[in-house]
Amino acid sequence: MSLEDSKRLTLPGDSPLWAMDFQWGAATAAFQIEGDAEHRQKCIWDTFCERPGAIADGSNGLVACDHVARYREDLDLLDRLNVDAYRFSLSWGRILDERGRIDPRGLDFYQRLLDGLHARGIAPWVTLYHWDLPQALEDRGGWLARDTVYRFRDYVEAVVEPLGEAVAGWITINEPMVCGYLGYASGVHAPGHRNPANYGAVAHHLLLAHGLGMQVLAERAPETPRGVALNISCVHAASDDPGDRAAARRADLTFYRRFLDPLLKGSYDPALAALPGEEPPAIVPGDLELISQPLDFLGINYYTRSVYRAAEDAAFEEVSPQGPLTAMGWEVYPEGLTQLLRTLDQDYDLPPVYITENGAAFPDRLEQGEVNDAERLAYVQAHLLAIDRALRDGIDVRGLFYWSLLDNFEWAEGYEKRFGMVYVDYDSQERIIKQSGLAYAKLLAERQARSRPRAVTGAD
Repeated sequence: MSLEDSKRLTLPGDSPLWAMDFQWGAATAAFQIEGDAEHRQKCIWDTFCERPGAIADGSNGLVACDHVARYREDLDLLDRLNVDAYRFSLSWGRILDERGRIDPRGLDFYQRLLDGLHARGIAPWVTLYHWDLPQALEDRGGWLARDTVYRFRDYVEAVVEPLGEAVAGWITINEPMVCGYLGYASGVHAPGHRNPANYGAVAHHLLLAHGLGMQVLAERAPETPRGVALNISCVHAASDDPGDRAAARRADLTFYRRFLDPLLKGSYDPALAALPGEEPPAIVPGDLELISQPLDFLGINYYTRSVYRAAEDAAFEEVSPQGPLTAMGWEVYPEGLTQLLRTLDQDYDLPPVYITENGAAFPDRLEQGEVNDAERLAYVQAHLLAIDRALRDGIDVRGLFYWSLLDNFEWAEGYEKRFGMVYVDYDSQERIIKQSGLAYAKLLAERQARSRPRAVTGAD
């Protein structure tokens, strides 16, 4: 491979990814980029950032990427990347105040953002909840309280009428496993509860919130596709030993099937209740019917695989990753994406799939005004080919949103981990498109050129 080729993204000439109906995009989340904290409610991540030692670099999201002030610049970056779509999240606490009343300033910001996307020909995909629960609701029980499910419905109702016509796709909840397990069981994320017994109830309430959100969207924006985004790893056993294989099945059930089964089958696997330490949620008649409403699409956030083995004092034990790693310590395992899609296609009646997040953090450095992120470019290249293989298998994958557009506040890692195709200097807020972003833009420009009719030459 030549040096020039190493700076490009390429696809086979017959790849289904060239098709103009495959949607290419980039993604962000409100708390991670917006800043402008004085014009929104305090959320659970604001509180968590105040806890000593909770964030790796002691930082917070009060300014982040200053996106609220710089959104036009960020929209121009999306335009330069040639993307079809942009996935972003709304800040619950920017739209509603503590009494549940609409804050017109927040609504106005998102309307201007939507207008700017449409002016650039970019389809807006909106995530309703990406982890930034208002602290006022957490003070009343947060996702441990069933009442929060109904407050989520109120929030969705407040949003859909003024914004709905401009939205190309709705995502109800992002990664309920992460906010359920890391937030309420292990305490690694906000709100920082360390009680594994919380997990079942919180997961169920997040699924119910999804169901109620889907109902509101079906009533108020029936023509707009709606779905949910789950983070799912490809799960492997550490060996062929029966104990390791059983441990891997328990981990898959704990983290992934817990959400997939009720969403796509309308039931929880009975084996879930038998897991060590599991406390089943209180299920009210009608809950599972609400959760399992038909999805217009399933969003899958894929980053890596997970490997498990048997443990004497636990249901399973995760094995340290091998091979090349990202800055997050996650194994680079692109073949796992193809494997995962094949497995899901076999096990469920899958709706259309969007890869709603895929990306990697690496120790990027700005040198002479450029960021040569060769490792990220190789990561993206390998995962594009993994999606290509799934499409050739007949799996209905309709789009990819790279995570993320910008370097940003990476939750408990603070600003130490950079996922963006665009480098952000957090002191000056200067944005610089990395080599991976330039390659992404070039690939999409080539795709758009392929779709144009050939010029007629030699005509009279």
